[in-house]
This record gives sequence, C-alpha cells and structure tokens, in this order.
Amino acid sequence: MRGGVSPSRVYLPDGPWETVLQYLLYRYSHLPEGLLEQRISRGDIVDSNGTPISIHTPYKSHQWLWYYREVENEAKVPFDLPIIYINEHIVVVDKPHFLASIPGGRYLRETVVVRLRDKLNCPYISPIHRLDRDTAGVMVLSRSPAQRGLYQSMFQNHKVNKIYEAVAEYRPDLQYPYTHTSCIEPGNGFLMKESAIKPANSHTTITVLRKLEGSKALYRLMPVTGRKHQLRVHMSSLGMPIINDDMYPVLLPQRSADDFSEPLQLLARGISFTDPVSGKPMSFTSSRSLDLAANFLT
Repeated sequence: MRGGVSPSRVYLPDGPWETVLQYLLYRYSHLPEGLLEQRISRGDIVDSNGTPISIHTPYKSHQWLWYYREVENEAKVPFDLPIIYINEHIVVVDKPHFLASIPGGRYLRETVVVRLRDKLNCPYISPIHRLDRDTAGVMVLSRSPAQRGLYQSMFQNHKVNKIYEAVAEYRPDLQYPYTHTSCIEPGNGFLMKESAIKPANSHTTITVLRKLEGSKALYRLMPVTGRKHQLRVHMSSLGMPIINDDMYPVLLPQRSADDFSEPLQLLARGISFTDPVSGKPMSFTSSRSLDLAANFLT
C-alpha cells in the first residue's frame, strides 16, 4: 500500500503497440496530456516483478502492469472518522457525512476504506456493508479475509438489526409505526425506482420519534432489507423525501466535491447482531446527530 491505497493492475492484450507507453496512452486517452509520462518517470508503474517501466519499455502482450490509482486535486473531507470498536476480525466506525465508503470516481484517499487501511496499516480492510457518501453513522468493515464471508452472510440473510434516523416532512395521515414494502429496481444511471407490479423486495418500518419545528419530523427507519437507496426511495415515494436529498424525488446537479453544506438528514444510528465468530451479541451506536433534529426541536 501507499498511504492506504492498494495497487491496481492493467492487462496488456494483443495489439500493434511498439512500447508500453503507446498502449497506455491509447488505453487511458482521457487522462491529461503528460500525466502518464510523469507517473512513469517517477517509477509509479511497474511490471509483475516490481521493475519500473520506462517510456521506452517494449510492448509485450499477455502481461500485467501494476500502478497506484490517483485522483488529481482530490478534495479533503474535513471530518473525523472515529473508531467505535475493533478486534482481529472487524472494525466499526462512526462515518461522517460526505465521506465515501470505498474508492471510486473522484474519491480515493478521502474514503472510509483508504483512511482505515492507512491508519491501521492493514491492506485487508474492506466493507461488510456500505453507506452512501451522503449518509453518516455506524459502518462495519472486515479486517480478516478468512472471516469476511461470515459477517457478509449476516447482512445477506437479514440477521442484522439496523436503525436509522431521518428528518423529513411530517405526514399526519399515516398510522405509525408504518410499514412500507415495494419492489426497488435499477432506474436511470445510479438512481433506483419502484415497480408497482412486481413482488416486493424491500421492507422498511417507519416511526415518528418527535415532531420538529414547522412541518418536519424526526423519524426512526428500520429496514429489514438492504436495497440500494432503499430508505431514500421509500421516504420519497411516500411524499416525504429526506431533507437535503439531492437524488430523490428529483436528481439535482452534482455539487462540487468540496461543498460540505446541507448534509443529507439521514443517520445510521445503530446496528446490532450476534457475532458469527464469537457467538456474542454486539451492538454499536453512533454519537452523531442530525443538524435539523438538534437545532430545531420544539
């Protein structure tokens, strides 16, 4: 690893290129001019023996090259990532808003996985489940590849109790606790949608914790299933989208990476399960709070 970033690799296929650099310029034509040459000159791209290539290295197909992914001008996320619990198998953190769970796109070092790999000097850290970049709260990650499958099975088999909190518009006409079920399936791009004709594959119980100033309320959300964007989709479909949601019900323009205003009012408050290795009950709670719930109580 370098600063928590594990190496990536690229395969060299059959082709007409005379040098490795020529292929890389073809393969990564979207990169800024001169960037690949800079990385090669620094010795950042190596062959399977760990030998740095040069701009004159002859092209040989059916080999692997290794490199460290970079994100130019990655925005620093100015929030801490407290560790709630750690043992030889898992690490549990209290994720802030705006910190992505895993590397992807314009986020690399400013992610939960890379921060923890760097801090704990452990390349094996990987998420057992994920939280959206927009969502804060309790997140569980694996430290042991041999045991990771046991913990992932808990989530897949719905043996984990998850409690979220959210601020949204108050609907007095619903009888709480209110259970919402639907079929959530992929929509356009990263968005998800509900189907009215297919069997339900998502299940959320919604409870009002307290009314807030104006027409808002603080809700407890308890998902039985774990579909992508499930809570955001369910709340939006009920006509009470979570405050500051820039995806549902309307996809808003992507904000700049260094815009940390108006966090999504969604918090993974707690998680509990029976540890599949020790057999002991485990329960973890976030110490964070939602801005609107903290500042506008009635």
